[in-house]
Amino acid sequence: MYFDKPGAENTEAVIRIVLEAAKERGTGHIVAASTTGKSAKELLEAAGDRDLKIVAVSHNVGFSEEGKSEFDRGIREELEAAGHSVLTATMATRNINKAISTKFGGYSQTEIVNATLRMFCQGMKVCPEIAAMAADAGLIPFDDVIAAAGTGRGWDTAVVVRANSSNRFFDIKIREVLCKPRSF
Repeated sequence: MYFDKPGAENTEAVIRIVLEAAKERGTGHIVAASTTGKSAKELLEAAGDRDLKIVAVSHNVGFSEEGKSEFDRGIREELEAAGHSVLTATMATRNINKAISTKFGGYSQTEIVNATLRMFCQGMKVCPEIAAMAADAGLIPFDDVIAAAGTGRGWDTAVVVRANSSNRFFDIKIREVLCKPRSF
């Protein structure tokens, strides 16, 4: 499925697509980008009592403001109380290389990977990245999972991805594109 534009207005449709795909494919793990927790909470509510494991992946503490976490503490507690996980960590493709290129100019190999994946859309860069991060933390299996991400806030992209760790990033396989924006 394609959306005319990227953005949060697609989140509700992405949630429906993700839950339907999980059921059809027998996939019990969903890894989802969530800066503040809002989209993860919407997924939690829509999932109801389904037998799913949700891993919400947020920005590292200090991403936008030194020492500050963007993920809502109450939503974190709600997800964890329901048996799900919130992973707050450095993005797999935004590490010390980004700090070096920002400070001294130029570009890094990871920035080339990011730019290549963004040719498909922002969410297509984030989906394998969060799968790697969640696999690194041992929160999802090294198997097919569903990943959801977006552009800015909310979700507009979902894929079935064969997860692997960040040090084996190129062994990650995007098996199916469930949805993405057409224009971005």
